Parts: sequence; structure tokens; C-alpha cells
Amino acid sequence: MRDEFDSLVPGRPLERPFSRRDFIATSAGAGFALATQPIMAQTAIHTEAAGLQAGRLRLPSALGEVEAYQARPEGAAAALPVVLVVSEIFGVHEYIADICRRLARQGYLAIAPELFARLGDPRQLDSVPEILERITARTPDAQVLSDLDACLDWAVQHGGDPGRLGITGFCYGGRITWLYAAHRGGLKAAVAWYGRLEGAVTANTPRHPLDVVEALQAPVLGLYGGVDTGIPVESVDRMEAALGAAQALAARTSRIVLYDQAPHAFHADYRPSYRKEEAEDGWQRMLEWFRQHGL
Repeated sequence: MRDEFDSLVPGRPLERPFSRRDFIATSAGAGFALATQPIMAQTAIHTEAAGLQAGRLRLPSALGEVEAYQARPEGAAAALPVVLVVSEIFGVHEYIADICRRLARQGYLAIAPELFARLGDPRQLDSVPEILERITARTPDAQVLSDLDACLDWAVQHGGDPGRLGITGFCYGGRITWLYAAHRGGLKAAVAWYGRLEGAVTANTPRHPLDVVEALQAPVLGLYGGVDTGIPVESVDRMEAALGAAQALAARTSRIVLYDQAPHAFHADYRPSYRKEEAEDGWQRMLEWFRQHGL
């Protein structure tokens, strides 16, 4: 698993983690996960919350309370389209909260759950291998899907439109986005950013996106990088072939965009992997995908 995520912190060797003291001393890093330090302040995007209703909340789920961050336009008169936002392995740190605010500026009720809280706070761990070993690998997919169900149900009960539901996710969240599109009926559309498509089968990860192509219930737009060291182009090619050969309508209407020169996490504006042109193009494609499918 570690090899698949080596590109999460390009430019900083994993064996030399940024210290907690350095994190506290780096004001640009406030609100970001320790393992992502130092933050690229010159490219990190900050979306103001003015005019939005935004913040953290706790909501009930089948497995106990879930903490989440939500953002929506302030004073919306009608039910809002809902977008679940699924984080990277770092949890709902500032980047994911900002994604929610960006979507709220587009008229969505966006909600991002803390999927790893039962095992700890990945934002407070300062190395990627530690997060993978202590938290990610021990988090069952079934638990994640259940928590996402709870967030979607909560959103519908609190101003969301049950007929306009969608999901997007980044890295770890990109893989989960594919799985959720096969799990939850009633979704209009999904957008997966550089989510792993295949891998080892374990008790916690019994299926991967390539395994659920025929079960897809919503069309998925996959956004991938051609020089992603963790997701080979050959893996993307296998997914495209599976989608093309599928009988399920949602699979046949799904598509993948491959940015030839983009690395993993090319949308992560707070990290050295950020590629402005590809990130902006992907964001516009995401919004258009949502609108095209009635979200």
C-alpha cells in the first residue's frame, strides 16, 4: 500500500517528517494535516465562508455519531442539490473544507465526513506510512459506505434535494467514490479524482472499482494523471476497457479523462503536486458533469 501513496508528499522524504513544532510555527499550515507539511502557501486556495452557512457538526449513523464539515449557500429558499465530498487519507483538513465551500459557492450543499475518527485523527499524524498502517488499512469499506449513507440521509433531512444527489472524492476518496456509485441507488452523478482502481483484496477492502463496474448505479467521471506513480496508466486502461465492455447503463455512460503530464494529487493546491491547468480543467469538467446529469 505504501508504494501506492509515495506520491502523496512529493519533494519531502517520508523518513524525514515535518515536526509538530515546525507545524505550529508555520502559520500557512494552520488547519492542514501534519503529514502534508510544509504547505505551498503561494498556490493554496482559500474560499471565504462569508455568505455561506459552513462549519462542523455531528450527525447520527448506524455505527455511532459521525463528525462532518458542511457548507451551503446562506438563506437558500429551495432544497439544494447535495454533493458528498470524500477526503484523502488525511481526513477533513482545510483543503477538504475548502472544497466544500467552493461547491457551496456553486449552489450545492456539500458535506464531508470524518471517516477515520473511530481510529484516531490522521491530521495529527506526521507520516503517511503511519496513517496507512494505523488508520487507513484498518478502516473497513463497509463502515465508510455506511457513514456516507448517514451523511446523505442527514443532508436530505436538512435542506437537501433527495432527487439531486452526487459524490466526489480525492485519492482515497476517489476510490471510495467509485465504490459508492455502485452502493447507493438514487445518485445522479459521481466524480472520482485519481482514486486507486485495483489492489489487494482484504477483509476491509473486499472489492475495488474494477470489481464493481457492472454494479454502478450512477455515471462516474474519473480524472487521472498520466505520470501518477501510484496508479499506472495500465490500470486506467483496464478500467476504461471494463467500462466500455459493461452492460450496465451507468458504466457505459461513465468516462475517464487522463491528463498525460499530471502526477497524483494534481488538484491538491496546497502541495507540490498541484498542476494549475489540469486542476482547473478538471474542476470545470466536474461541474459540467454534475449539471449534465441533473445535479
